[in-house]
Amino acid sequence: MNSLQRGRGRGSNPWNQGGGRDGHNQNRAVKKKPSAEFLAQTKFQEAQARLQASVQKHIKQEYDSSSEEEELESDSILGSVLQLYSQVGGRSEDLGRTQRFLEDVFQSGAASCLICIGSVKRNDAIWSCVECYCFFHLACIQRWAKDSVAHQKQALEDQPQGIVVTRFKWACPKCRHDYEQTDTPQRYCCFCGRTEDPPFHPWLTPHSCGERCEKALQPICGHNCLLLCHPGPCAPCPKMVKTTCFCGNQPPRLQRCSNKSWSCGSHCGRLLGCGRHECVEVCHPAECPPCPKTSVQSCECGQQKALRPCADPKWQCEQKCGEVLSCGNHKCEKVCHFGSCGPCPLTEARSCPCGKTSYILPCTQEIPTCGDTCGRTLECGAHVCSRSCHRDKCGTCLEMVTKKCRCGLHSKELPCQKEFLCETKCKRTKGCMRHPCNKCLDGNCLPCEKPCGRTLRCGNHKCASMCHRGPCYPCPLTAEVKCHCGLTVLTVPCGRKKQTRPPRCNKPCRILPDCHHPSRETHRCHFGDCPPCQQVCGKLLEPCKHKCPAPCHSAVWVKLEENRKPVGPWDKVQSQVELKALPCPSCKVPVAVTCLGGHETCDWPCYIANPTSCQRRCGRMLACGNHTCNLLCHRVEQAPNEVAVGDNCEQCELGCSKPRPEGCVHACLKRCHPGDCLPCSQMLRVQCHCGLNQLYVCCSEWTSSSADKKQSLKSCGNQCPKNYECGHRCRAPCHPGECPDPEMCRKKVKQTCPCRRLKKEFPCDVVRIGQVKVECDDVCKQKKDEEMKYGDAGLSQQQVYEWSRKFAKGVTSVEDAPRPGQAHRVVTPENTAAVEAIVRENRRVTLNEIAASLNISHGSAHHIVHDVLQFHKVPARWVPRQLTPKLKDQCIDACEELLRCSEREGDDFLSRIITGDETWVHLHQQEMKRASKECRHSSSPKPKKF
Repeated sequence: MNSLQRGRGRGSNPWNQGGGRDGHNQNRAVKKKPSAEFLAQTKFQEAQARLQASVQKHIKQEYDSSSEEEELESDSILGSVLQLYSQVGGRSEDLGRTQRFLEDVFQSGAASCLICIGSVKRNDAIWSCVECYCFFHLACIQRWAKDSVAHQKQALEDQPQGIVVTRFKWACPKCRHDYEQTDTPQRYCCFCGRTEDPPFHPWLTPHSCGERCEKALQPICGHNCLLLCHPGPCAPCPKMVKTTCFCGNQPPRLQRCSNKSWSCGSHCGRLLGCGRHECVEVCHPAECPPCPKTSVQSCECGQQKALRPCADPKWQCEQKCGEVLSCGNHKCEKVCHFGSCGPCPLTEARSCPCGKTSYILPCTQEIPTCGDTCGRTLECGAHVCSRSCHRDKCGTCLEMVTKKCRCGLHSKELPCQKEFLCETKCKRTKGCMRHPCNKCLDGNCLPCEKPCGRTLRCGNHKCASMCHRGPCYPCPLTAEVKCHCGLTVLTVPCGRKKQTRPPRCNKPCRILPDCHHPSRETHRCHFGDCPPCQQVCGKLLEPCKHKCPAPCHSAVWVKLEENRKPVGPWDKVQSQVELKALPCPSCKVPVAVTCLGGHETCDWPCYIANPTSCQRRCGRMLACGNHTCNLLCHRVEQAPNEVAVGDNCEQCELGCSKPRPEGCVHACLKRCHPGDCLPCSQMLRVQCHCGLNQLYVCCSEWTSSSADKKQSLKSCGNQCPKNYECGHRCRAPCHPGECPDPEMCRKKVKQTCPCRRLKKEFPCDVVRIGQVKVECDDVCKQKKDEEMKYGDAGLSQQQVYEWSRKFAKGVTSVEDAPRPGQAHRVVTPENTAAVEAIVRENRRVTLNEIAASLNISHGSAHHIVHDVLQFHKVPARWVPRQLTPKLKDQCIDACEELLRCSEREGDDFLSRIITGDETWVHLHQQEMKRASKECRHSSSPKPKKF
């Protein structure tokens, strides 16, 4: 937070008000004595000025005066330097190091002298190295060369007298390129060296003459540099020349002179060193590589063959030649060679072991010793062997000589092969002139092997070279001075970073924004705080998700209010500011707002755009589909669509008023409901076609049936009781109208003979057409004769049998007994009223109990209850709990008491409530469903049990 607070707005000192020039003249005019307040103010201002000067002294950056030089028109000057180079075809990408030197020479304070660690100004006399092209002050390099030669001469004086050096050299402080003593610069020249003391011109490259360079380009191609006098190396040659490829197979083509070697990309094809194969490499510079193939080759003597690289055809085996020489006594001792073995080496002139006498003897005879003194130089190099000529090795030197130590202070007689070393230490200093030798040497002290360790001119590093004489070489390291973004870099020698002003950067600022935007408004790289962000905020406001149109306010400097007052004129209270993120203003985007019920839509500012009631009727279609909600405009909850009602809309309590189907006289049993009414479930009593049975048909089924369907519903399914014309019963089930297919009756019919004694059965249809006839037989004829004889006085056989049975039962009278008459009628209005009274008194009474109490049959009781009175047994349904009026009053009293406590005590009352649930479980015997059935009409409410 401290980094975000700073003093902004110094403000005006209240003690300075009214202290202008006019007020001062007025005081002089009246010649009043300065007041104590004015004197205190003057002292305060003086003390403040001294403190500010002291602070500025510590915070001021000490930049070199070279950094205060005016910026040059580098683009136009660089364009004039490269004009001719570009016209020939040169590109800026080919400049390389030359472009870096040009940029440094234009940048104020970029070039520094490594000797004095100071900036090289544009009007300073300089010298540049021909190897590394580094700038140095002319006076600095002259002093450097003079000191280097002087140290070499002083070191030479300390060497023995026998060493003579006639040439002294000095080296460049940076690249250490050697220069002759005569190459020490004496005059200030331009970069090309043709103009002495070139004047500074703001439209030319500093330290240049403004003429064409004309130096011979490197590597030497015969062309000269086309740039104007410039620092650094010359640019590559931009001219175009015709050259062939490396292999020479393609015709010449135009190439830049600085890059005139090129490859055609095809196979080389030149004959390799083996003389048998061609080069398969792609067109390449220099010589072709050795042949990569292998072949079977013979050795020099031709005795062995081996698979060897084709590029190395000559090889020797490890066997000796073994051929008999021309002398016939010896064999050739040479290892595998080509050609003749030559003469026997023992037949040529041979010398004795000491080499003083030579002999020509047969190869079979050994060379004798000459007998003279050996005279060969011994290992000491000062004496010779005194033995006579001998074949073995000469021994060690045994001569006694007087030897001096290396320092020359002591002498002693010792064998020649021994070295004499005294115990005296060398008192001279080494070549560094800092450390003693401390060893006995022959006058030439060894170079100092200790590190130099002296602090370099940069002040940051120490000399890493071996201890040496004279000044240390400049620090080879460099430092980078960067702009704030780090893209513009200025390379300066080590030790110059603090004194060099950061370079001006034309790149866009890369400081990450303090606000929420991904990037700042485009502006140049700079130090310090970036300007306030002026972009549109664009944040998504909550909860509307609109973009904030106000200027960016997520990182704003806000002035902190302090109540502290200054205790005196010396106490200056500076206002403090803090970087804060201010909230977005209220969203004022026009938003279409629809009322709670969706009746109308208006535009309101977003921050107050909340749906409200328009005080109209809700008007949504209720679940019944016949009526609408009459509540005032309200928010509809859990509505499936924009038209249907929700859970909090009004509930329809009216009865069903929809028209009944044609033919149905019963009312709908449901309350007002959507869609069509359910099919009527009332039962209708219909007489069947045959008139014997009463059928019960559902009302909906009867009213929705066609005429044919109704005819089928009126059929009881029993066999028709009607008879055909033939007298037989109709075989079809219960049906309307005439019996169908009477001619198809095939009932068995008995036919008798004329005397009725013989009986036979025939189909009815055969009998009706008259195709059946039974003839009497002989017995019938005999019987007929008897009847004619007795007449009608005799009884028939059947009558004889019947009276025989009656007599057997004890019936003696031949008269018919009287009949009982019509049966007793049970379904009377009196019995019906009695049954209805019994049922209304006890809805669970059984049919057996009714029949027993009225002394009627079970069937009669069933007919009266179900068919006449239209009562049906209905089981009771379960209801969880039933609140009596008393219990409802108790619930209302408890709720009102809790509401009064909440209004009186507030949230404390809610914190003292312990919620819970308690259920009482009663043990009782559950009755069966059959036992709970009661006699009810179809329109009566269903019974309940708790």
